[in-house]
Amino acid sequence: MCPVTPRDINASNAIIVGGTAGIGLASAEALLTVGLPRLVLVGRSQARGEAVCDDLRSRFPAAEIHFTACDATDADKLSEAVDSAAALMGGIDILVSCAGGDPMPQLLHTISLGDIMPTINMIAGGVILPARAVLPHMTARGGGVVICVASDAAKVATPGETVIGAAMAAITMFCRGMAWEAKRHGIRVNCLTPSVVGDTPLYGRLKEDDFARKLFAKAETMASLGIVTAADLAAAIVFLASPAAAKMTGQTISITGGISAV
Repeated sequence: MCPVTPRDINASNAIIVGGTAGIGLASAEALLTVGLPRLVLVGRSQARGEAVCDDLRSRFPAAEIHFTACDATDADKLSEAVDSAAALMGGIDILVSCAGGDPMPQLLHTISLGDIMPTINMIAGGVILPARAVLPHMTARGGGVVICVASDAAKVATPGETVIGAAMAAITMFCRGMAWEAKRHGIRVNCLTPSVVGDTPLYGRLKEDDFARKLFAKAETMASLGIVTAADLAAAIVFLASPAAAKMTGQTISITGGISAV
């Protein structure tokens, strides 16, 4: 089997699911900064998506930037959105999948039995389904890069994150399995697992909740290297999407500022 020559970012087409805020938006900005020529953002809000695209187009006029409104947990709608993006750009080379919602920590005994599986499906589905949806397009293209964003809750058991951790662990294992199957097609699959990300909408919500604020205040004291930002994760995403990471696949990479070392 001959190794696939990876595409430079400045010759790639990218889709970012969950791309209108937080880590997804920071990743869009970082990829465009290094010369990404074509980008499709996917998010739930049409108004927000159009506003974000207008801003990005004003700052990166050489790039083709589009938006599609879609709930990433709706398999049929997501499939349509990904197929449309592939047709619009002439293929998909890079996926950043980070539409896992904004799950709030909650002690297990306070979560109703009927809410457990929908919560897991919401978190995991929004990240896993886009990865599966791009698979045929990347296979036809002769290679590609899938980068999923989960959480260190996949690795470290934490009170209040039992259900969240289960969903995040599903994402990380999915990425490992997909990496094993897809490598024969030149497709690399890696996963980032941050802990506290200090400049995202979710961080603001966590600060407003008494239980979450106490839980993550303790975690922040362990971030001896500094609280992670969306830009920190975006820099790692640019690296993973580039030929510099051509030999990396199936990896789950913690970026936590020192909160954990796993």
